[in-house]
Amino acid sequence: MASLNTLRTKFGIVLSIIIALALLAFILSLKAEMGFSGNDPKVGVIDGEKINYSEYYNLYEQIKAQSGAQESDEQQAAALAATTWQVLIAEHVLTPGFEKAGVRVSEQERQAMLTGKQPSNTFYQAFADPRTGAYNVAYVSRFLSEAESNPQAMASWKHLNEQARLERATEKYMALVRGGAYVNSLEVAQGLTAANDKFAGKWAGKHYSAVPDSLVKVTNGDIKAYYKSHKNAFKKYPTRTFSYVVFEVEPTDDDLLALEQTVREVGAEFAAAANPKSFVRANRNGRVAENYVSAARLSDGEAEALMAGRTYGPVLKNNEWTMARVLDTKMAPDSLGLRHIVLPYTEEALADSLLRVIRGGADFAELALRYSVAEQTAANGGDVGMVPFSSLSGEFASALAGAKQGDVVKVSMGDAVQLLQVYRAGRPVKHVQVASITYPVEASSATVRDVHNQALSFTLNAKGSVDKFNDAASTAALTPRVATMAQGERTVRGLEDSRDVARWVYGADEGDMSEIFKVGKDYVVAVLTEIDDDDYTSLEKASAQIRSQLMRDKKYELIAAGIEGATLAEQAASLGGEVAGFDNVTANSFYVDGIGLEPRLIGAIGAATETGKVSAPVKGFNGLYVFQVDDIRRGDAQTAEAEQVRAQAMLESRVSQLVFPAIQELAEIEDLRGKYF
Repeated sequence: MASLNTLRTKFGIVLSIIIALALLAFILSLKAEMGFSGNDPKVGVIDGEKINYSEYYNLYEQIKAQSGAQESDEQQAAALAATTWQVLIAEHVLTPGFEKAGVRVSEQERQAMLTGKQPSNTFYQAFADPRTGAYNVAYVSRFLSEAESNPQAMASWKHLNEQARLERATEKYMALVRGGAYVNSLEVAQGLTAANDKFAGKWAGKHYSAVPDSLVKVTNGDIKAYYKSHKNAFKKYPTRTFSYVVFEVEPTDDDLLALEQTVREVGAEFAAAANPKSFVRANRNGRVAENYVSAARLSDGEAEALMAGRTYGPVLKNNEWTMARVLDTKMAPDSLGLRHIVLPYTEEALADSLLRVIRGGADFAELALRYSVAEQTAANGGDVGMVPFSSLSGEFASALAGAKQGDVVKVSMGDAVQLLQVYRAGRPVKHVQVASITYPVEASSATVRDVHNQALSFTLNAKGSVDKFNDAASTAALTPRVATMAQGERTVRGLEDSRDVARWVYGADEGDMSEIFKVGKDYVVAVLTEIDDDDYTSLEKASAQIRSQLMRDKKYELIAAGIEGATLAEQAASLGGEVAGFDNVTANSFYVDGIGLEPRLIGAIGAATETGKVSAPVKGFNGLYVFQVDDIRRGDAQTAEAEQVRAQAMLESRVSQLVFPAIQELAEIEDLRGKYF
């Protein structure tokens, strides 16, 4: 059974003095840097309600503790921030909406989500054994009993229940929405045609690019009218645009020579060391493997040296110097077929009793089904499958090194005790425990300082305006890169470890130049060039896109007006082209041979019901097309009943995907987190 300490780690309830001081220091730094004192800054607005820094930060920390996410991992940090924001949206938008719609979760339902056979995902994530994946209500009881005197733990418990209720309310609401989604008979018929019918025929067309731009005229008035009538197509999030230069930190030739000399010296000492384990542990680049590996798990060069008891390397590969020695050897099966029974660490006596009866002939699979808390494997008689010995470490490796088919061993580790039965043992092969030292090929500290000084010199010349920034970049033979960040984005695409850059972008004014940022191994200096807080792309910025669209529209009209003739061949001639064929086109096709991706043309062909008839002109993305279907091959791959089921499932899935973005769109959400997080 999990201890309270384990659960506290999951819930983020360990409030040490260090954490408290760190949080205090962070808040004080915000006050100093952002000019507020005693106030709780606004990090966003959701449906007219201000979201304060403290509300967001507290929820962020709770979710981080529950999920086990690491802020040091940029992807996990971004996912954590997105989840926190979505939870706030749910609390401020969805929950009130559910109440108005009459969607409620009773206390009996909450209890069922906690103690029933199908626990809610919220409770499962909080109280499942991380080692076995088994959900145990006893963990909940123990947590609550030990948390009675812990306000932080009870706050986490309250939050969990709120999330579980929201989870169930969301499920109910989505069930209502999906219940209103209905596929009619016409849609089923269209789906059958798309799935079963194949079309063959001929086509002709003319690309818009074949019409000189001088033959069509797009006025500023046309552009303004289009923009006004299609304004929703230009809706966007507020953005920040900036330019930045990168000072790359790369090892010099001198760095490479010095590193190789160091590696050679360490390699000689490593090979001669009487106690290689101590030598490796004393080296900051050293690592002692916990597992044992066979020759099959090593490269050819590693296997040749290590299996013979020689030092491997130093060898340069994958941009790092590597050397290794063997610390220990074991003869062990290359793989093991295992069954296990997993018990809480408090059930040591039960484990010993089960071990005796199993060795006495009792059926392991039956006992696993009855006693094991690892539900996923217990249902299959505790079968884990074939496991490579090299994947085992610690007590497991020691207990199973000499195992034979039929052996049963007990291993106690952490919060669990396991009984392991070997039902298949591979042939014994030599396994080795390896100690290694690696030196990545990287720039020396002197080179890093030199590049930083270059960046510092640049900032002195670039400060003052965007023009000065660009002039300094030109003088330094650097090409500025341009990036745009939308509201809510936490990182700069194309830049690793760019959180500090993104945070600066949200707090800067137009024309401001940044400090020198350490981004990965390199240095970055940026200048903010534009702040665009409008909800729509401006007419000026959209003009080029609109002009291109209107040019296509007018060229289509010009081409269509010039079509002559009743037959496809005659119309092809008037278009200045020839007739070409198509075959095996369906309504679900992605392209037409000789044309490429033209969804409107594919849709028109797939909707044809007659043969031998020349179509009306089709306005494609790249040109105008006419076609004639000569043959429609009716298939029976899909039945009407199956199509009804498929189409209904697709519709419900689509509704599920669209409903919440639609709700968020109506809620008028303003995301200002980037300035603080």
